[in-house]
Amino acid sequence: MDMGSLTTLMGYRSARDGTPTKDWLAVSYLTLRRAIGLMGVLLPVILAVGCFLLEATCLGLEQSISAYYGTIMRNVFVGVLFTIGWFLFSYKGYEDRDDMAGDLACVFALGIALFPITNPQVWVQYLHLFFAVALFSTLAYFSIVLFTKSDGGPPSPRKKTRNTVYRICGWVMLACIALILVFKLFLQDTSIANLKPTFWLETFMLWAFGVSWMTKGKLLWDDVTDAELVA
Repeated sequence: MDMGSLTTLMGYRSARDGTPTKDWLAVSYLTLRRAIGLMGVLLPVILAVGCFLLEATCLGLEQSISAYYGTIMRNVFVGVLFTIGWFLFSYKGYEDRDDMAGDLACVFALGIALFPITNPQVWVQYLHLFFAVALFSTLAYFSIVLFTKSDGGPPSPRKKTRNTVYRICGWVMLACIALILVFKLFLQDTSIANLKPTFWLETFMLWAFGVSWMTKGKLLWDDVTDAELVA
């Protein structure tokens, strides 16, 4: 089997002049969506397990996902944020507002990494919280508003299912943001803090974000027709 036949079977087809075809671009874009979603799902697990295994003083969960910046897992935390931010910057959707949302989300993701919550200066901590709220609010907007759009034709049954998943994921992110703010404003000095609610709520947000983007990448609830591949 020659290389041309192999790439055709894989979906990576190119025009005669060597430029990628629409099929190739669609497959590549879906792969990126799946990868970025998988990063969101795995990040809390990798940070918690990696810190426990590699750092002797890391005997339990940190107070938040962002607090892992102050551990041996800092480079992983920052690297994933920069990767997610770069992908969001390069994201292209149906309209200009899709591009703008991606660009803003990129800035917010980089802001989280560049202004760590572990910094002793209060203004840096407040900036970190602002960027975190802004990022997940934007990601919720992606899920609830942008991902539920279609190419104008009647949505397939699987597309309707995906839209439901997007909306659930988006509202989960918004609910977690609200609960984190309530905790930090009113409950931070109570016994609830021992349960480390910020870590778990941020984990749920990342999982919702990951599921939403893996669904957008057609890893979950995919249609069987080629036409749905680029919907």
